[in-house]
Amino acid sequence: MNAITLIADLRRRIDNLLRLGTVEEVRAGECRVKSGELLTNWRPYLTHRAGSARTSWRPTKGEQVLLLSLSGDVTNAYVLQALNCDAFPEPDDHPTRHRTVYPDGAVIEYDPEASALTAKGIKTALVNASEQVTIDTPNADFTGNLTVAKKLTVNQGAAIKGAIDHQGKLTNKGGANIDGIEFGGHKHGGVQSGGSMTGGPQ
Repeated sequence: MNAITLIADLRRRIDNLLRLGTVEEVRAGECRVKSGELLTNWRPYLTHRAGSARTSWRPTKGEQVLLLSLSGDVTNAYVLQALNCDAFPEPDDHPTRHRTVYPDGAVIEYDPEASALTAKGIKTALVNASEQVTIDTPNADFTGNLTVAKKLTVNQGAAIKGAIDHQGKLTNKGGANIDGIEFGGHKHGGVQSGGSMTGGPQ
C-alpha cells in the first residue's frame, strides 16, 4: 500500500469513527442505520441498563443516532441513541422539566421547580405488588368511581354525602349512632305485643 492509498484509507477511517444517521429498521437489540448512501448491517444499539437490571426501549424508524465505529470500520459500528431532529423535535422547551411523550399521546413529566409529577393521556395503569402498597400523603382526591374488591378499613371516621346502597349485615361496634339514635341497639317505646306497628326509633 503506497503512501497516497494509506492516507486515503486513514482519512476514510477517521471520517467513519463517528457518523450521523437515521434508523431504518429495528429488531430486538439491533437496528440498521442509514448514513448518507450507506446502509449498515444489523448493529447493536445502546440501552440504559443491560445487567441484572435491564431496560427495554427500542429506537424507532427515522430516529436520528450516531454511529460509533471502532477503527473506522462501519461494519463493526455501535448505535448511540439519540439526537433530536426536524422529524422528531424536543418535546418540551422548559429548561428543567423532564418530559417523555409516547406515540399514543401519553405524557409523563416531572417539574422540579414545582415539585410536580404529572401523567396524562394514559388509558390504564396497573400496580401489582405481592405484599403492600403505601400512599403517604395528607390528601388524595379520586374524581371517578372507586371499587374495593376486599375489606375496607377506615381508622379515623368518614364523611359521606349522598345516598348509601348497602347489601349484607351491618354490625354496631363502639356505640355508633345515626341522628343521635344508637344504631342497632335503640328501643321503641309504647309497644304492646300483637300485630301493631311500632312508632319511630328513639
